Amino acid sequence: MPDPAETQPRRSVLRSTLIPWMLGALILSLAIAAPVLASAAQGVFEPTLIEFRIPVEFLLFGLTLLGVAVFHRYTLAVALTGLSVIIGFKVMFTGFHTGPGWLGLLGHLGHEWVLLTNLLGLLLGFALLARHFEDSQVPQLLPRLMPAGWPGGFVLLALIFVLSAFLDNIAAALIGGTVAAGVFRYRVHIGYLAAIVAASNAGGSGSVVGDTTTTMMWISGIAPSDVIHAYVAAVVALVVFGIPAAMQQHRHSPMVRDVAAGIRVDWARLGIVAAILITAVIANVLMNLYFKAAAEVLPLLGLAVWAAIFATARVRRPEWSLLPEALKGSAFLLSLVICASMMPVEQLPPASWLSATALGFVSAVFDNIPLTTLALKQGGFDWGVLAFAVGFGGSMLWFGSSAGVALTNLFPEAKSVGAWLRGGWHIPVGYVAGMAVLLLTLGWNPHDAKTTPAPHASPTEIGSTPTTTPVVATTTIVREVH
Repeated sequence: MPDPAETQPRRSVLRSTLIPWMLGALILSLAIAAPVLASAAQGVFEPTLIEFRIPVEFLLFGLTLLGVAVFHRYTLAVALTGLSVIIGFKVMFTGFHTGPGWLGLLGHLGHEWVLLTNLLGLLLGFALLARHFEDSQVPQLLPRLMPAGWPGGFVLLALIFVLSAFLDNIAAALIGGTVAAGVFRYRVHIGYLAAIVAASNAGGSGSVVGDTTTTMMWISGIAPSDVIHAYVAAVVALVVFGIPAAMQQHRHSPMVRDVAAGIRVDWARLGIVAAILITAVIANVLMNLYFKAAAEVLPLLGLAVWAAIFATARVRRPEWSLLPEALKGSAFLLSLVICASMMPVEQLPPASWLSATALGFVSAVFDNIPLTTLALKQGGFDWGVLAFAVGFGGSMLWFGSSAGVALTNLFPEAKSVGAWLRGGWHIPVGYVAGMAVLLLTLGWNPHDAKTTPAPHASPTEIGSTPTTTPVVATTTIVREVH
């Protein structure tokens, strides 16, 4: 008789191996069967009925996100499987914006590589920065400066909010998570982790140097003054989600305000943190003001951060051992970003306060960068409302923003959609409250950027794909297969 203690690990290994592949087989089967079923259906249904079908790419992406939500212990395997299936489907059937087949895929990746490389560089670089900050002993000394009780947790969220207005939201979230780990002795509630991500995303929503989406607006000719009123919604959201989150954390594990004797600040490490952050901010500003053309072909921001890391490595050695685990989390996010970039989204609904609000919920599962790009091409949005929507909306799920993925690399227990939604219930409440206050006080004030926007989509065009694009909807697939 086999020993039960030995068979249990074998079953665990078997499950961990089979579950991602079973999910991948299901997605692949749907990808292969969809064109066949659609072709067979053409002889049964009227074309007007077929026109309302959802493009297969969206179905595959939706199944991938569902797999991430259900199998949260195998997120990387699920994301890579979904990416492989979507790539295979588009290579075989629909093609890409840059052309059909494998050459179209290479062209698409060539168009996206700067964004992906910058994101990878920031995720890995700021992981090292967070460890420098932790080893500086500042997080251990901060409890002396925090108020007692749950207000201390709220003050920390407010500090993250302010910090994110000047820094990348990834850096703000990682620094906030590092401080939280110190003051709460590594017992951080998932609801509070969600609040850290929300604070970092909200803090950058009204600053053209605080978030990638607002920086894109700035590059496109939108003045910083046309974005800053997003802070009306962001501050309201901070209060609405921040107070419940601080109370959650206080009940879960109160802030420990006793500081051990003999702790001294490592000023060299703190100086390294400041040097890396200042380098990132300066590089971002210079890139947008003077080197826009170069920034479109080279990952200047990521290169600047890593140049600062290597330049300061002789002063204090970075914790290089963190990179393998950070790379896994980065690969997961990049897989979803690539999947999102290949979706056949040619236009958004007509610009309105309702469509902008809806985009906030969409950005929880769909990368906000292509959403912002489409909005800029279309024009007619209130850019402060849109900035808050796409910037803050990704906080509703742990993989909805790069800040969330970076923070869950430090706290893997938060990689559960169910636990994130249960613990972070106050995040969507804060989003709705912030948006309501912004619209009720300042209203909807749309205008275009200095660049020439694309024509507005008419209501009859919503949900359809132009016939000139190589990315086709299910109806086009039916006709081509037929």
